[in-house]
Order: sequence, then C-alpha cells, then structure tokens
Amino acid sequence: MKQKTLKGSFSLFGKGLHTGLNLTVTFNPAPENTGYKIQRIDLEGQPIIDAIAENVIDTQRGTVLGKGDARVSTVEHGLSALYALGIDNCLIQVNGPEFPILDGSAILYVNKIQEVGIEEQNAPKDYYIIRKKIEIKDEQTGSCITILPDDAFTITAMCSFESKFINSQFATLDDPKKYADEIASARTFVFVRDIEPLLQANLIKGGDLDNAIVIYERQTTQERLDMLADMLHVEHRDATDLGYIQHKPLQWENECTRHKLLDIIGDMALIGKPIKGRIIATRPGHTINNKFARMMRKEIRKHEIQAPIYDPNEEPVMDVNRIRELLPHRYPMQLVDKVIELGATTIVGVKNITANEPFFQGHFPQEPVMPGVLQIEAMAQCGGLLVLNTLEEPERWSTYFMKIDDVKFRQKVVPGDTLIFKVELLAPVRHGISSMKGYVFVGDHVVSEATFTAQIVKNK
Repeated sequence: MKQKTLKGSFSLFGKGLHTGLNLTVTFNPAPENTGYKIQRIDLEGQPIIDAIAENVIDTQRGTVLGKGDARVSTVEHGLSALYALGIDNCLIQVNGPEFPILDGSAILYVNKIQEVGIEEQNAPKDYYIIRKKIEIKDEQTGSCITILPDDAFTITAMCSFESKFINSQFATLDDPKKYADEIASARTFVFVRDIEPLLQANLIKGGDLDNAIVIYERQTTQERLDMLADMLHVEHRDATDLGYIQHKPLQWENECTRHKLLDIIGDMALIGKPIKGRIIATRPGHTINNKFARMMRKEIRKHEIQAPIYDPNEEPVMDVNRIRELLPHRYPMQLVDKVIELGATTIVGVKNITANEPFFQGHFPQEPVMPGVLQIEAMAQCGGLLVLNTLEEPERWSTYFMKIDDVKFRQKVVPGDTLIFKVELLAPVRHGISSMKGYVFVGDHVVSEATFTAQIVKNK
C-alpha cells in the first residue's frame, strides 16, 4: 500500500473554541514522508510545528502543540479526520493559535477531504505492526490504554462519566472506512459543572450550543445557572430541569463516547505512523492519549526496522522455479527459496537454513555458522529480483554488484534458522544503476544489513 496526500487544498473558517477568534485553517498536499506539519502563518517567520507526540505541551482541555514561541491548540479533530481517512502527508496552515472548533466534530474536515479527493503517492505506506501487548495506566484516574496485535487498525473506547445521563458507554470502530458515517460527526461535550472553571481560566470564549453538547446533570441554584447562561449567551433554563442542553438532538445514545474515540484517533495521529493493532481505551482523555502516543513512538524507535510478517501457508509471489528463470544462480549459490512480497520499491524473500548447507562443511564445522558474505549475497539476489521486476523482459538482463557499504552483522545464523530478506530501493533506477538497502531477519531480530549499488546488464 502507498502513502497518500490530498489532491488539492481546502480551507475552513470559524471561531476558536478557547480564544473566540475568527480563524482560518488550510489543509494542503505535501510530499512523500512529510507526515503532518502545522504552520502558524500569522507569526513572524511562519514557524512550522511537527505534529508528533513529543511536541504536545498541554492536554488539559484539548491537545496543544508547541515549538519555541509558536503553539496551536484544538488540533485533534482535524488530525483525526486525516488519520482515519488514510492520509499520510499534509501541511496545515492556520492564522491563529488554534484550529476553529466548527461544529465540535470532525465531519466538516471529512467532507472537505472527500470533496478535494485523496491522491496516492509512490512511496510505500510505513505501517508499524503491533506484535505484542503494550499498555499504559494511570492509577489515579483509572485510565488505561492497551494495544494488541491485529491485522487492521481498530479501536474500542469505554467511558464511565459518573452521571445518570451518560454513566457507562462504549464505542467501537472496527474499520476506518466506517469513520465518516459512524464517528466523524460525534460532537464534543461538556458538563455544566465544568463550564465555570473554564470561563474563569479564560477558556471556551467561542463555546456555544452550536459546537458542543452541554450536559446539566447536577442541580445548582437558579441564580448560578442564569449567570452561566449569560456568560455563554444562551437562554435561561429552569434550574430543576436536568438533562442535555443543545440545539440539535443526540445523533446516537453513545455520542459522547464516540467523540472520545474520535479524539483518540486524533491523538494517535501524533505517533507519526499508521498502526496495525487493536486499541482498547478505558476512560480515555488527551493526557493518557498523549502518554500512550509518546510510549508508542519510543517503541517504534526501539524497533525502527520491523521484520516482515511471514506466513508459510501463503502462496509465494515467486517460487524457486520462477526465481531460476530470472537469476542465473544455481546450487550451491541460489540463496533465495521464494519471494513472499513484491512491490515497486520493496521485496521480501525467504531462505530456510538447514544443516545440509555445503558451506557448513568448512565454515566452523563444529559450530556451524552461515558466512556473513553469503547473507549479503542473498540480499543482493533479492535486490536483483526487485530491480528485474521493473523491466519488460527481465529474463534478458542480470544485475551485478558495484559497491557495498554500511555492512553490519548483528548475530549468528545457524542451521534451523529461517532468513527473511527485506530489500528496498533507495532511489529510482537511473541509467541502469540501482541503490538498495537490505536487511536480513531471523524472527523479529535483524541479523545483518547492508547498502549496495548494482548495475543492470543485458545478457549476451
């Protein structure tokens, strides 16, 4: 699967939730491997903030990104829409300190993205595949986020609000394709008991019943409720009339928890990679979401190079006979048994190492070890198959080493190991010259790696 960006730019206008300012945010296409970047075009030098978890500076009432003197808040709804719709690269420009709150959901972002369209790029999408359970807990709040291995990206959010109107709820997104219909239009919400502290903190200047669900579930005095109504510029209400205060009815009984799920996706966008895994979030909020995103980024850095998933039951893309048609190598120098993945810029091959390999007879026979140079040769053969796959008549060409760099051997390869080769083109093939980076895995571990340059030569 390839990376994606927008086909064109779009802008949205509205007031900021906390500042009340009239704001414009513009989403633009961006080159491959850009990720999400947010630019404050109203500030001197128009600084750009990378939308990554480490740049979050506040999570009290939303996600706030900052770098130097530049900061941008209320970014989670826009990022949620980008991430859920599979967009990898986007430059977002805003003319103030926050994104406009719009209707309090992500649906206007989704509508605009669908209107301008999504464009596939050439670079492969760089998924991070969850291979083990990862969890973070906050003992004080009871919040917990767990991610488990899964073939896709799914989320379940479970919330307990200690309110008779929205006590315990859950919401699930089992397919990102359902995001637009089932999650994107879920609106943000606030309890009346929380409004006064927010106003006293000089926040929610732009909050109203058009961009939030207000929940009045604990009776207060009529005088106090009238004062809050005046501060928010809404009609007075009988202080004994508990319930939802809103212009539009609830779209779903669990709309508040669906919005929590929307926020989780926006905060997970700050991981910087699409994820394949199942997230289970209990009592989520921006603080625990950001802690989890930071932990995931550390996990990714520890395993920057992930081993491809190998299922021996799946049919190979190339079997040993097809490989023999393309490569001139024969026993004992054919070092790739099959190819299990083949794209425009990436190939994954497999070799099973047995005790009968001829090189074990003379290479540490008392403690058999596969020679490192043969691991490099096997990578190069995979790379040759990758490059030949770009040609119209691959059988009429061969590839030859020109240069090998950055070779590292990390652990021994012994009988019984299954080698997984992953080779990627570093640049398009030009004038018959290709540059590639290769890795050899045993299980989840890199055992060797190298960068090499090869030349494509027509067979005589």
